[in-house]
Amino acid sequence: MPACLMCHSTITTKFTLPWILSWQPVMRPVVCSTCWRQFVPIKRATACASCGRAQERSQPCSDCQRWPEIGAFHNEALFEYNEAMHNYFQRYKFQGDYQLRQVFASSMQAAVGQRHAEAYVVVPVTPTTMQTRGFNQVTGWLAVAPMPGLVTQATAKSVPQSKKDRQARLKTPQPFRLAPNAIVAGKHLLLVDDIYTTGATMRHAAALLLENGAKSVTGLTLAR
Repeated sequence: MPACLMCHSTITTKFTLPWILSWQPVMRPVVCSTCWRQFVPIKRATACASCGRAQERSQPCSDCQRWPEIGAFHNEALFEYNEAMHNYFQRYKFQGDYQLRQVFASSMQAAVGQRHAEAYVVVPVTPTTMQTRGFNQVTGWLAVAPMPGLVTQATAKSVPQSKKDRQARLKTPQPFRLAPNAIVAGKHLLLVDDIYTTGATMRHAAALLLENGAKSVTGLTLAR
């Protein structure tokens, strides 16, 4: 029996007779139902149209009202950043438990496919982060390699974004530059990252892509 990647309890799968007779392939879950219910999906119908924040009415949230508009850009998020999501990222992103990529791989791959962009770009990590962690947490979820798009200006982060408060995040200068072999002009792009917090990182990346000729940029993050 498979074990839940989050709590390590045994996952039991019940097969109905109609399902057995359908000859469908067996899709083994990697998370038990108890753990999965702790992740809260964001309802797109009422989420903030600018950043994807969960709310009861579809209107710009208080955060977005303070940001200047960036042309053809908005962000969509799949899940709320709650305690369960915080614990997930502690283990996956900061402790480097790479097998946990499987928890949200199908969700992120489906979300990328549903948005029908001409190409997608992943928010990059610094070379130092790649060397110490060994992977980009976003590409870990995705089945197909992203289009070359952005690289970081710095080789290492002096202070990780997760350690900065809101004001420090908002004052961060442009951390990205266009990759030498990137072709973004005239394209509708999907920009994928892990967490939308203040929006500074996504907005820097989207602004750079739009400045270099992208027709539009839709952000997609696992959490908001």
